[in-house]
Amino acid sequence: MSGEPSPHLAKPSLTERSNSSSSSSVDHQEHQEMHAPIPTRPRLITRKSSGTLIVPRDSTEVGPIEHEYEADDVRAMSPRRTSEDLENLGREAREELHRHAMALQESLLMLFNRIEAVKEEHDKLDNNNKFLQKYIGDLMSTSKITSTGRGRK
Repeated sequence: MSGEPSPHLAKPSLTERSNSSSSSSVDHQEHQEMHAPIPTRPRLITRKSSGTLIVPRDSTEVGPIEHEYEADDVRAMSPRRTSEDLENLGREAREELHRHAMALQESLLMLFNRIEAVKEEHDKLDNNNKFLQKYIGDLMSTSKITSTGRGRK
């Protein structure tokens, strides 16, 4: 057992640490003062058993409870819609859909007209380009003919 370190020798006591360095003992004391004791969890309150939830089928205690509400109470207003409300909602939805379709058709027509105008402009520029290429080609060929004719004289 002399080979095993003694627990008293493994950890120096507080007084031994204070002898080695006064600042470390102050740090150790501050460290101990900063930590509060570990809180314990409060005990749960015990409850009585609610008993069985099984109720016989013929019991009158089972079922929805009917409540009477005043006319202006929010709970009295039904979330269900009447056939007239549904008809109005459907009509409004169809009108909105029709307006949206008309706007899309109008924008499509504007795009089509713009494409046609760009095509016409392209064709016009392409024809002008071909004309200029032919004109330049003719000038080059006539200048070659005239330049070779002058050189022979």
